[in-house]
Amino acid sequence: MTAYTALTRAAYLASVRDRTTVFFTFAFPLVFLVVFGLLFRGQSVDGGLAYINYVAPGVLSWGVGNAALFGPAFALMHWRRDDILRLVWRTPTPLPTVLGSRFAVAVAVGLAQAVLFTAVALLPMFGLHLSSSWPLALPLLVFGVAAFLAMGLVVGSLADTPEAVAAIANCVMVPMAFLSGSFYPADLLPGWIQTMSWLLPLRYLDHGLTNVLAGRGGLGSLALDCGGLAAFAVLFGLISARTFRWSNRT
Repeated sequence: MTAYTALTRAAYLASVRDRTTVFFTFAFPLVFLVVFGLLFRGQSVDGGLAYINYVAPGVLSWGVGNAALFGPAFALMHWRRDDILRLVWRTPTPLPTVLGSRFAVAVAVGLAQAVLFTAVALLPMFGLHLSSSWPLALPLLVFGVAAFLAMGLVVGSLADTPEAVAAIANCVMVPMAFLSGSFYPADLLPGWIQTMSWLLPLRYLDHGLTNVLAGRGGLGSLALDCGGLAAFAVLFGLISARTFRWSNRT
């Protein structure tokens, strides 16, 4: 068994061992889908697009980003606090292998979230309509997971306790959800907030998924959204490289 396979297996087992966390990882976005989906059932926004086709991609984006940030952040904090990272450091295993294993698990979780969430949103009580371009959501999800995982690495490097991880991550994700239009169409936001929202990675993921699932925007718009997410992944990846610590003792 290679180091990458062993670490990926360990990361997977650690992710599924806490059944309460697993349950809420998948159930929490569905709660928002039920609330907003039933509250605005049958309504549409400017352009005739059903409200569900705005809120479902937005809530899905937030749920995927939330899981991709919180999971690695908590894992990195715990592994460093328990000196697991220091033990890994003393082996020939390079840091990219450690991070690559976390990325593989995060992508798998994100895709599973997307499949379950979309299946529920397609039920007649919600009425999500998928266009034939829905497979283009795959690269968006992968780039989105990469961007939020990089953010999670920064949070996990800065925080030394579970309480600190939760506080920092929530201070990042909750305002971002409202400023990016995850819970209501971004077009309803004031103009200056719409402009500022493009400085947030969730805006690109939300915008891209909304267009792809509705069959709008084209490949050019998709490329810009993927490019924006890739840029955030690189930016926060560089920051995490500067803040990363193998142990709390150093």
